[in-house]
Amino acid sequence: MGKSLLSILLTLSLCTLAKAQTRSDKLYTVSGIGTSLPVGESSDFFSPKISTTLGVNLGLGNKGLFLYPKFNLHAFAYNGITPDDGLTYTAQNARATTYLLNVALGYRKITGKFGFYGYAGAGGGFILTPKVEVNPITQQVIASNKSHGMPMIELGAGIEYSLGGLSLFTEVSYMNGFNQIQHRNFTTIPLTIGIKPNLSRLFSGSSK
Repeated sequence: MGKSLLSILLTLSLCTLAKAQTRSDKLYTVSGIGTSLPVGESSDFFSPKISTTLGVNLGLGNKGLFLYPKFNLHAFAYNGITPDDGLTYTAQNARATTYLLNVALGYRKITGKFGFYGYAGAGGGFILTPKVEVNPITQQVIASNKSHGMPMIELGAGIEYSLGGLSLFTEVSYMNGFNQIQHRNFTTIPLTIGIKPNLSRLFSGSSK
């Protein structure tokens, strides 16, 4: 009896969700790879390496609005300019990594198989930069990371091409942080290509 009731409730829930999915672009997952180009003062000590992005596009209402939370894992080559406080040396030919979560509001316009969108949002997280210490007695070099809290804003735009169950996309954005690294502002331009599986089709069975 309990299992039958659970099955009925689950079926009703799925039917309700399917009816609510009036848009074929209601829910995407986002998976991308690319690079992030440091600009301005950031280019004094950062240079681009491979980066990845994970996120979700959640449609709002029946128009083109969508919510876009995403996690940015950008990697940079790092060459320090000035030693961190209390240290004597700077790390060279090293690697820095971002762990930044951004939540944006976007708008998508669909024309045939193509989708064009833009978004603006804010968030934050941490950027890890390398630091080195030298023990003058043992002559050993100790490498570790320094964590920088980084609130930020991000503005971006992209193009999608629908293949039915998923879309290919390319995206460019402008990311500006409000804290400094190496006494300089953090600004970068992420470039991303990837795929967006359309999970709405699991409920509506429709395509763009």
